[in-house]
Amino acid sequence: MKKILLVLLALLVPTFAYAWNQRPNQPDSVCAAFLPYGKITDTAKHDTTPLCRQGYFIMHDNAAKEPLWAAWDITPQHVNGCVARSNAFVADAALPADKRSAPSDYAASGYDQGHIANDAHQSWDQQVEYESFLMSNMSPQLPGLNRGIWKLLEGSTGAWTFSRNHTLLIYAGNIYKVGTDKTIGANKVTVPNKLWKIVIDEQTKEVYAFLFPQAENQGNDLTKVQVSVADVEAASGLVFPLPPGADKKAKPALWAVDFKAVAAAKKTLCKGDPGND
Repeated sequence: MKKILLVLLALLVPTFAYAWNQRPNQPDSVCAAFLPYGKITDTAKHDTTPLCRQGYFIMHDNAAKEPLWAAWDITPQHVNGCVARSNAFVADAALPADKRSAPSDYAASGYDQGHIANDAHQSWDQQVEYESFLMSNMSPQLPGLNRGIWKLLEGSTGAWTFSRNHTLLIYAGNIYKVGTDKTIGANKVTVPNKLWKIVIDEQTKEVYAFLFPQAENQGNDLTKVQVSVADVEAASGLVFPLPPGADKKAKPALWAVDFKAVAAAKKTLCKGDPGND
């Protein structure tokens, strides 16, 4: 009997370990700062729910059970946060049970719970960091993608923000076909066949775009996944608002990256506790 009780207790621990209080979904207007050039247009008209959080804005696809797109910014003030990574994955209570994913959907699937709005740049406040782990902000990503070149771009956006001292606006999301592409878990979370990210320098109005296949071992050369905004629009069916005069067909040279400088600044700021990465 004692062994049975211990097993039951072990099963219950993950359920309650991250029972942090979820704040109500906010009105879209609260997240207007994440869409300074206008709304992202969905030409395919997916079944979506807007989710406004303090650190990001998501258009959640209720059929795919993942973000169609997300928008957020990385500011020089917030690029280095000291809140440690919580791994507080939890279903989003703002969505009905039949329109959301759960951490259990990813168990033994072979896919990571991959952030769209990444945790490292939401680590300037504990509640904001927790909200980065809402499952509505996740999509299935192969480990070699999520922990490889996708993570490299996440780190690069932070390093660019720090070294340039400019706020970067980020759009990112998934590309998939509901009903055709593979699904995982009891909630049938669609596995995207591609992911994308668009980076906008809020001061200079320069724009980068990247398109990632759902594949392992893509190396560490971001120029190989760099495309134009027009390419992402054609692949995704979305239309992106950009600064006036921005060329959607351009593919400019990437800025230099100094990971050591941003890491050293974070270590100093956090007094030896680097928080999350």
